[in-house]
Amino acid sequence: MSSQAKQSQKLLLFRLFGSRLFGIGTLKIREILPFRRLTRLPHSHHAVIGTATFRDSTVPVIDMSAAVGYPALTKEEQENASIIVTDIQRQEIGFLVRGVQQIIETDWKSVMPPPKALGANVFITGLLDAGGNIIQLLDVELLLAKVYPESLDTQEVMLSDVQSETLGSLNILLVDDSQVARKQLSDVLDSKGIHYHVTTNGSDALEILLKEQDSGHPIEILVSDIEMPGLDGYELAFNVRDNSSLKQPYIILHTSLNSEMSLSYANQVGANEALTKFDAEELLQAMLRGASS
Repeated sequence: MSSQAKQSQKLLLFRLFGSRLFGIGTLKIREILPFRRLTRLPHSHHAVIGTATFRDSTVPVIDMSAAVGYPALTKEEQENASIIVTDIQRQEIGFLVRGVQQIIETDWKSVMPPPKALGANVFITGLLDAGGNIIQLLDVELLLAKVYPESLDTQEVMLSDVQSETLGSLNILLVDDSQVARKQLSDVLDSKGIHYHVTTNGSDALEILLKEQDSGHPIEILVSDIEMPGLDGYELAFNVRDNSSLKQPYIILHTSLNSEMSLSYANQVGANEALTKFDAEELLQAMLRGASS
């Protein structure tokens, strides 16, 4: 594949419990802070241990160990811990971790999907072998949904009859490795009675695109996450644009990243639009723009 479709990915590695290493993409990270005094939040989830002030903003801090089912950090352990301030799904969230290790560079082709035997509620989206160490990539969207279940509530979007009929006539493909994101996407379209295909990774998405093309019903709207094991959203978009036999869909890259760099790169690989998760109104309006393009 042309190097145009490749973009190196950096992961921050950290520990939660024992020696096991976890990772999160650095594009999600605003800053890493030493532990500081927190302001308690009454009536909050047990994993929300308080709020911190970060650049004049109040940021909730989640004990990531407690959130994923490990023992919570003790007061003594917190003193030597770090707070990873992230920018995810339009909000700043701090995650308390036991220890930050290092930043490594990789690409999503090296990331393997988690074994299906782990079940649907596992908090990882992929596994990476880094020098003999197995890194678990955390599903931050699922973690946040467990801590803030109200975040899964999808706002009602009003569409005219013509708009609903327009979207209902399209062949739509949704691609996301996060079960939370897939549910949000599906709920929006289900609420409007709109049919769609859905899958968890870019490789399967490419197969669906080719299959639908061969059946005479090519995919017209492709909505894909960016960070996915194997074939990521950037490479998926590039592969689609590079395949002259495909009727070209309207590509919307849909990501939890708020990084301007990641969104601008989406256009370079051929995406029509890039949206930050999750706003149902924005998503449906983008699909309508795709229908009229």
